[in-house]
Amino acid sequence: MKNIVIIGAGASGLMAAAESAKKGNKVTVVEKMPRPARKVLISGKGRCNVTNACFDLEELISNVPTNPRFLYSAFSNFMPYDTIAFLADMGVETKIERGNRVFPVSDKAVDIVDALVKNAKQCGAEIINDRVVGFEFDNSLIRAIVLESGEKLFCDAVAICTGGKSYSSTGSTGDGYALAKSAGHSIAQIHPCLVPLVCSNNFIPKLQGLSLKNISIKLIKNERVVYTDFGEMLFTHFGLSGPVILSASSHIKDVKNNEYKVVIDLKPALDFETLDKRILRDFSKCSNKDFINSLSELLPKKLIPVIVSLSGIEPSKKVNEISRQERLNLGRLIKEFEINIADLYDIDAAIVTGGGVNVKEINPKTMQSKLVENLYFAGEVIDVDAYTGGFNLQIAFSTGVLCGQNM
Repeated sequence: MKNIVIIGAGASGLMAAAESAKKGNKVTVVEKMPRPARKVLISGKGRCNVTNACFDLEELISNVPTNPRFLYSAFSNFMPYDTIAFLADMGVETKIERGNRVFPVSDKAVDIVDALVKNAKQCGAEIINDRVVGFEFDNSLIRAIVLESGEKLFCDAVAICTGGKSYSSTGSTGDGYALAKSAGHSIAQIHPCLVPLVCSNNFIPKLQGLSLKNISIKLIKNERVVYTDFGEMLFTHFGLSGPVILSASSHIKDVKNNEYKVVIDLKPALDFETLDKRILRDFSKCSNKDFINSLSELLPKKLIPVIVSLSGIEPSKKVNEISRQERLNLGRLIKEFEINIADLYDIDAAIVTGGGVNVKEINPKTMQSKLVENLYFAGEVIDVDAYTGGFNLQIAFSTGVLCGQNM
């Protein structure tokens, strides 16, 4: 029987603890927060988007923009359907919603947390409340972990499952990076991922609260398209948010000199010619009205003054006086509504942390460190991240299970 220490009682740590304990090991999970899995508890606005019903391995991998190949073994070993089956075994029934997002039927994240904790404890893992402040080495192996209380836990193997640096109130304060560094690992630059975007256009505050559905976006960097998506988005007082924006943010590592912009197609179901015919039809109904009063059937009320201003057409100009060129320019504006990206929002608002322990220093088939034989990793502390929709929690489960099985 080996003494195993898991640092962090989040999604990955609890899964790793259960799997290791199943093998007959003495497993201690060290969690610095009073309650385990705090981040899971607040995920999905308290409902917990626990995974994605994406049952094809290649499709699953395609939803991971950062170091996807690293996850082949972990995903192959524990797929989303395994997560759903595991939860069912623990008495938590799930449902599939739009975008194949999987939630507990109860809509309560606490049910997921309770299942993870119950599973770890039933398998024999013990959870203690303390903070790890360092390692003690002997012949390049970790022989003990040092706790903030001054106590030492002697161990045969250790797993760092501390999460990232987003939502620091849940305990994700970057401790794992410092511990990994102390063991000789390098850390890829930490940055917010799945985070709202701060925008510089002066009309943004006027659109605060406006939600757009069934729109398509392009994320453009220096005139090159780096990401496209279709779905929902939201204007905030500082910029953009919502599912398509959060996923787009995964492709922004550093913002400088207005390199990035988001181009929104407000009417993706209509090609340019069809949209022009639609505008002509609307104009024919309103031929004697002022231009600003002619767009109510085409655009959301909040967006109309902004589009009118950007079109360059006088708001009071009669519709029957609008030239063909002005009308065509309006159509282009609707199909290519540009927003300038000034910055990523604060990392504390990010759903996940980008960057982390360099994947080249971890064996993807075991989650074992290539530098320290008895050190392992799982979850967000590793330099992998995925799009919104339950994929990041699946990464935590899959890497956690693989880690625990190999410790």
